[in-house]
Amino acid sequence: MRPNLSIRGFHIYKTALDIGAQRQLVDAVRDIVKAAPLMRPQTPSGRQMSVRMTSAGRVGWTATASGYQYATRHPSGVAWPAIPRKILDVWSSVTCDAPLPDSCLINFYDEAARMGLHRDHDEADFQWPVVSISLGDEGLLRVGGLERGGTTESIWLQSGDVVVMGGQARLAYHGIDRIKGGSSRLLPNGGRLNLTLRVAT
Repeated sequence: MRPNLSIRGFHIYKTALDIGAQRQLVDAVRDIVKAAPLMRPQTPSGRQMSVRMTSAGRVGWTATASGYQYATRHPSGVAWPAIPRKILDVWSSVTCDAPLPDSCLINFYDEAARMGLHRDHDEADFQWPVVSISLGDEGLLRVGGLERGGTTESIWLQSGDVVVMGGQARLAYHGIDRIKGGSSRLLPNGGRLNLTLRVAT
């Protein structure tokens, strides 16, 4: 599979997943959420995130009063469920010679949710990409550079799009500025699911 669009080194595979594949991934996410429910973490600044999240894999991403970190268990104490094969297959289809990811962060955005500019820099080795899968309503991705500040570019991500952040773009700042409510019928009650796969340890 080859990307058909790039923005500042973010390689975007538009409509990489057909509707059948998207539904299979949604079913896989439902199974994960049953075992490790979605939560709305509190950031180190004391504010609750507008995005609800959970994880699958050997480690999951958490935000606590002491900072952001990977943890081996959901805050409830249960181990994170394994990453489903259908999700791992997406990783394998867009990466070359990369080990399988050991973490899948799952973010759920309702129409009011946002994700500020940030970079993924808590992993042990930055040579491996981060792979992002979009399901459901469209989200407006904003991409900046390697330093905070400066100019940015934006693009709407649609259900079935896959983004690979690797190489020089691996540590670029990025975020989600808006959700276009009602733009997809994939999720019965609307909203956007974003799955990000990474080699964390």
